Amino acid sequence: MATSFNHFTALETEQREDLFVIRLSRPEVKNAIDQTMVDELHEVCSHLENNPQVALIVGTEGIFASGADIAQLRQRRRADALRGINNTIFHRISQLPMPVIAAVDGYALGGGLELALAADFRVATARAKFGQPETGLGIMAAAGGTWRLRAAVGEPLAREILLAGRILSGAEALAYQLVTAVAEPAALEDEALALAARIAKQDPLAVRITKSVLAMPEGAHPQVDNLAQAILFESEAKFDRMQAFLDRKKK
Repeated sequence: MATSFNHFTALETEQREDLFVIRLSRPEVKNAIDQTMVDELHEVCSHLENNPQVALIVGTEGIFASGADIAQLRQRRRADALRGINNTIFHRISQLPMPVIAAVDGYALGGGLELALAADFRVATARAKFGQPETGLGIMAAAGGTWRLRAAVGEPLAREILLAGRILSGAEALAYQLVTAVAEPAALEDEALALAARIAKQDPLAVRITKSVLAMPEGAHPQVDNLAQAILFESEAKFDRMQAFLDRKKK
């Protein structure tokens, strides 16, 4: 079912076969994440939950997202923090059925980095800047920055980024495995599209179930693996793909 997002003002969207492109589009404020962008991302998530497909999140004009909108953030109080405005949307993005790719050029700071961390994959340019400057503003990285960043780069580097304001370049992010590839700015989206194409070659149900199992706590294994595999063992794609493999082997 086609869905129109023509009313969006903070995002631009595009359907490309089995890939859904989400472009952050507030260039006048360096793609700062405000309430409008959060609301529109929730609409996109609803669409992707009902129409599972790979999603690509990109910025505009050489910037991914400079962080949360400070003018709005300054006005928020305790009740807003307890609502987890950004935390909720980033968690929802991380839980989408199919993989999400973030293509990062320029700034990915504060909420921008937390948004990128919510994706399954990150590709970047060498000039990308990754950081969590929240403590310099009197707050903390409370939308996934503490635990997702630690899981991605390890605790020692996460402490340096979170507590001492270290900013990583795209090249450093690649060295620390925060991103999977670095490309020239003009080739960044092509790099992300190539990754999406590799995902598209896999069986969609197997990818979807594997992503779910990856998110399970350690205590759920190995039982959850057996249950997930039991579902896949009965899928038509399993028989078709394995038969195709055997047929190729005979040639």
